[in-house]
Order: sequence, then structure tokens, then C-alpha cells
Amino acid sequence: MQDLFSDQVKGYQPLAARMRPTTLERYIGQSHLLATGKPLRQALEQGAIHSMILWGPPGVGKTTLAQLVAHQVDAHFMTVSAVLAGVKEIRQAVDEARQVKAQSGRKTILFVDEVHRFNKSQQDAFLPYVEDGTVIFIGATTENPSFELNNALLSRARVYLLRSLTQEELGRVVEQALADAEQGLGQQQLQIPAEMRDQLVLAADGDARTALNLLEIAADLAQEQPDGTRQVTPEVLTEVLQAGGRRFDKGGDHFYDMISAFHKSVRGSSPDGALYWYCRMLDGGGDPLYVARRLVAIASEDIGNADPRAMQVALSAWDAFERVGPAEGERAIAQAAIYCACAPKSNAVYRAFNQCQSEVRQEGSLPVPEHLRNAPTSLMKDLGYGAEYRYAHDEPDAYAAGENYLPEAIADRRWYEPEPRGLEIKIREKLQRLRQQDAQSPKQRYRRRR
Repeated sequence: MQDLFSDQVKGYQPLAARMRPTTLERYIGQSHLLATGKPLRQALEQGAIHSMILWGPPGVGKTTLAQLVAHQVDAHFMTVSAVLAGVKEIRQAVDEARQVKAQSGRKTILFVDEVHRFNKSQQDAFLPYVEDGTVIFIGATTENPSFELNNALLSRARVYLLRSLTQEELGRVVEQALADAEQGLGQQQLQIPAEMRDQLVLAADGDARTALNLLEIAADLAQEQPDGTRQVTPEVLTEVLQAGGRRFDKGGDHFYDMISAFHKSVRGSSPDGALYWYCRMLDGGGDPLYVARRLVAIASEDIGNADPRAMQVALSAWDAFERVGPAEGERAIAQAAIYCACAPKSNAVYRAFNQCQSEVRQEGSLPVPEHLRNAPTSLMKDLGYGAEYRYAHDEPDAYAAGENYLPEAIADRRWYEPEPRGLEIKIREKLQRLRQQDAQSPKQRYRRRR
């Protein structure tokens, strides 16, 4: 099957392109899919291939895996980029697949890179040809297929999640490139100390393409030694890595995964987890104020009245950032994150609010009871507005025991039930005491009228 790899442009090719593996044995990573006995590996070995979506971050081997799948099952391989192509190119690819099948009987794998960039109608264009077996569809995407791909297309293809390469796997990728004299850098006698290789691997952040690109730049800048070797010095490596950055997309899955991890760490009372994910987002270029806004939400949703100071701390951190700038402001947000993580937790307010909103929609517009209505005119007073209203400050302990502030139809409804944590312990005790006074009061608002 030379046709898969013979179309590479002659002349210069980046190291990452030259080192693209041509066999499953040289493919590094994704052992959860390709290890011996795994379903995808078994399907490839048996030649029983199916349409699939390869979902994962950049540089984890999606394109390479698609090519290896075609190579393994002796299929004609075609590629379409959703960035450049449209329905016209899809139809051309289908026509070519039909010709190949008619002439040689071979299957065609149509690989669609960045398939999420196709709109819904363009994605629909694949359906009949996937359905009738004209092509085996393999799509690659960095975005969550659940949100970006049609349900009809998803139902015809199995989704495989590809993971970022581990540091050990990236180390093997680098070693492979350094040792390969034909496609890699083996002939250059490149010298990179082990600790500097580790720095390069760490900077690549799970991305094999980035690791090889950084390695190639380092090789180009390496200093030739008297013995003919080429040395990558610390100064060279610093220059190579200075523009590097962690993987963090400000509007995609990595962003939402990290903010989710941050929120769950605070909710789970893990200050170290909260601090780690906050620093990860900062390291990747995330907006500290987004975290500040999320902390305000957390202070209400997950802490609530168990510690009302959490809201003040979160708002103060937000305000501090805007007043003093990132250097001190980022630290203020870290302080707020740690405070909120350590605070007692209660979602009683959050739960009560959601339940009350839901019931308000279901109950309809119950009228305001007459004793709670305002009566600024004599007509309103004659109609009974405000009649028998009990002014709480005139009652013992400023509490009108037995009074009710809900419509009669839902007079006994309760939504807010404080948790036995933090300040809500005292709130819970007070509400229990007041409810006991209500039950014992001779002045029952609605029962007295029955």
C-alpha cells in the first residue's frame, strides 16, 4: 500500500511529517484503543473496519491513525479538509470512491480533517454515501462531537476519544526522532542532555507534533562541536521554548474541562485542587476575571448562607483585580478561591431558588393575599387591602407568630431548608424556633378564618 505515503511532497518536509509512523508498531500513544486485545486493534487485525470519529486534542495522532487504518485494511485513502472543502469536493471524493470500487473492488476511506468546521448541511452530504457503503467515513475533530456534529452522522460512526500523550510517550517520540538516521535526526549526532529533553517534552504538553517541531528548531540552532557532534545548550533550549505555552483553548473543551475541575475542587473543599486548576488556566492564558466571576457564582450556589462572607470575599477579589491589575489581582483571586474552597458548603439557597422558580411556573399567578397588599388610597382600604396586617416591629421579639406571607393555596409550602453546616446551623435553629412559635400562636392567619 505505497499510495498512502507516496504522495508526500519531495524536498524539504518538517520533522513531524517525516517521522509520521507507517505501521501500527511504530505508532506511539492511544494504548487504550490500540493495545493488543482492544476492540479497535482487533477490528484492524481482522480487516473489519467501520466509520468512526477520532476526537482529541492536536498532535495526538488522529490523521496518522486514519492513514494506518487504511493501510491495515488495504483501502484506498482520500482526505478532505473541512477548512478548504465544500459539498463540491465531497461529491468529487464520492465519484472517485465509486471508480476505485468499480476498477479494483477496493474500499475507500474518506478522511475528513477538522470535520466540526463543516456546517450541518455539509455534514448531511456524507450520510447517503456512508449509509450505502460507498465510503468508510473517518472524521477528525478537536471539538466535542456531541455539540459539533449532526446526530445522524454520529449514529453512523463510532466515536473514539484520543488522549494527550504522556511525558513517557512523548519521550519515546523524541528518542525515535533522534535515533532515526533515515527520516529523523540520527545523522546529525545531536547531543541533548536528558534533563533538557525532559524540559522539551514538558513544553510540548502532550502534543507529539509540537515536541518534534521544538526538537527540529533546537537541532537547527545547535552549536557544532570540535568532535563533529552538535550540542543543544541551555541557552538554545531557552530560546526554543520561550514562545511555548500550555494547551488551553479559551472557548473549547479544554477551557470548560478546566473550569469544571476548578468549580468541583472548590465545591469539594479542596483548596489545593482549586489553586492548581486556577494556575493551569493562568498558565495557558486564561482570563482571571472569568475565574473571579465563577467564584461569585460558587459563593452563592455552593456556599450560600453557610458562610455569607464568601460572597464578599469573591466580590472583593474581583474588585481588587480591576483596581490593582494582574500581578496583585491574580493573587487576590487565588485567595478568594482558597477561602471558598475552605468555607462550609450549602446549596440550600440554590436548591430553594430553583424549586420555587419551578413551582411558580406550574402554579400560575396566585393573587397576593389582601393583608399583604399596599393600600395607598381610600378605595383600596375600602376593598380590604392591607386589612389585618400585623406590623412585625409591634410584636414580641419583632416577630408576628402565626402570620403567613404566602397565598392561602400554598400556605404550608417550604423551599428553604438550611443545612447543618456553618452559619446555617444557627439559621436552621432560628427557623425551627420561629416555626414552633407559629404552630403555638393563637393568631393563625388562615386557620383562624376557617
